Amino acid sequence: MLTDCMSSGGALFTTCRLMGENMDENQSGPAPRSLSEEELLKLLDAQQFGVLATVKRSGHPAMSTVLYRWDPAGRIVRISTTAGRLKARQVRNNPHVSLHVQGPDVWSFAVAEGEAEVSGDADELLAFAGDQPDTAAFLEQQAREQRVVIKIKVSRLYGTALDLP
Repeated sequence: MLTDCMSSGGALFTTCRLMGENMDENQSGPAPRSLSEEELLKLLDAQQFGVLATVKRSGHPAMSTVLYRWDPAGRIVRISTTAGRLKARQVRNNPHVSLHVQGPDVWSFAVAEGEAEVSGDADELLAFAGDQPDTAAFLEQQAREQRVVIKIKVSRLYGTALDLP
């Protein structure tokens, strides 16, 4: 349970201390645990929104909320965007990216790291979108919108969860 919550600087920053039934005020609470490979794959499969982290020219991270599709067999994440968007340009400049996916509670998450490429290939657009009733019309629309897919080849998965009593 959460107790002893204090705010500083208005509503922007709130600090809460976790306290269990058998925990005195000098204990910090349970530690987060690493998610297993199976739990990580399940979390990525269960969600569709995440935060993509790319690298700016300055070396600082740039983050963007994205809709993604997860291909567990290929360990590939696909994100649809337009060719002129900042995230696509940043991936072209530096392919090292991460996708942060929130779990079912505020204490759990998964991160998929890897190298990405930007592709306007029809197969990639269809892999993101799934079956289309009129493939030719769909691809024409994607071309008009200058749609591309950021394809991340996932090389590392990690994440944690906090199991509260």
